[in-house]
Amino acid sequence: MQRVTITIDDELDAELDRFMKARGYANRSEAIRDLARSGLQQAAVEVGGPRPCVAALVYLYDHEARELPKRLTRDFHERHDLAQATLHVHLDHESCMEVTVLKGRGADVQEFADHIIAERGVRHGHVVYLPADGMHSHDRGAGHGHHAHGHSHNHGARRRKAG
Repeated sequence: MQRVTITIDDELDAELDRFMKARGYANRSEAIRDLARSGLQQAAVEVGGPRPCVAALVYLYDHEARELPKRLTRDFHERHDLAQATLHVHLDHESCMEVTVLKGRGADVQEFADHIIAERGVRHGHVVYLPADGMHSHDRGAGHGHHAHGHSHNHGARRRKAG
């Protein structure tokens, strides 16, 4: 194990103490090690690449923005291989928040999340990435309709209305 000496300002020191107390850390070394690991994991996934990840995309938007809900729906349908599930919350008359779980190659997840956050009418957005080593992601280049885990998507079929 290596010994590292760092210098931090008083404000950051106080924030670190509050963090340690809230999380129950016994000493600064443990807290700083965990913070460093978390920051390095986040940075490694954020740079994209072929490494698989899962992510939570959280964004606030104005549902009255011109065609935004329609554009978002289109975007999510086009990348259904990444978007696993979405929670939609009505915050007030104009604002909605959505939390979407994304799963796939880091580069694909990052590109899609950046695209959604950049949509006109999306006010705020943030992505939390987690590595998913050992997870298999969909390969859009190899037969989009059939995936390695055995299910298929029938894009041409329409359901009939009952009755």
